[in-house]
Amino acid sequence: MRYAVLSDVHGNLEALHAVLDDLEGRADAVLCLGDVVGYGASPSECIELLAARAERIVAGNHEHAVAGLLDLGWFNPYAGAAVEWTRARLDREARAWLGALPLTAEVEDATLVHASPVRPEEWDYLIDAEDGWGAFASFGTRLCFVGHSHLPGWWSLGSSGPDHEPRAVDFALEHGRRYIVNVGSVGQPRDRDTRAAYVVWNTEERTLSYRRVPYDVAGARAKIVASGLPRYLADRLGVGA
Repeated sequence: MRYAVLSDVHGNLEALHAVLDDLEGRADAVLCLGDVVGYGASPSECIELLAARAERIVAGNHEHAVAGLLDLGWFNPYAGAAVEWTRARLDREARAWLGALPLTAEVEDATLVHASPVRPEEWDYLIDAEDGWGAFASFGTRLCFVGHSHLPGWWSLGSSGPDHEPRAVDFALEHGRRYIVNVGSVGQPRDRDTRAAYVVWNTEERTLSYRRVPYDVAGARAKIVASGLPRYLADRLGVGA
């Protein structure tokens, strides 16, 4: 089985279309780690696409905020403005769908969670090596896929010691080792690479491969500006930060 694991679409329809086109022939199913909405100008369209395409979706902090389950005080002013804008443009049914998404899920030997598997409802970030080491005790599967930071990379623990790769580097699953994998962001990359990011998990070959996909950044930026969302949310797409 080949899974496309993606996260942090953030209402960027142009990036999502590019990723869904790219994964054709590369993946048999789609798994989504949340933050389908927020920041971008096409939340309804992204919800509709992923509701139809994804085998499993877990909630991100932007889903909880738009659904009224997370206080806006948690967010910076740009993110808070995007939450309010998104909430006003989704109907009751869409907001209820977002609010009903689970915080975690398991698919085969992998745990899916938006932020840290340690108290997922607190939305902690896994960024540096120590963040990752402390999270392994909080899931029982061999793999844990995360998003939230928008920074691709992975952590591994096993008898030969710990390993941390803070970049989008492909790898093969080694016997006796467990992994936490940040799949990066489809709709708002922050690793200075403007291309959309996702991961292909091949369960038969036991490999994980990062994909970077060019998309219509200019079109996504123009839609954000035209929508009245903060211009900063458009400008950051052009630098991948």
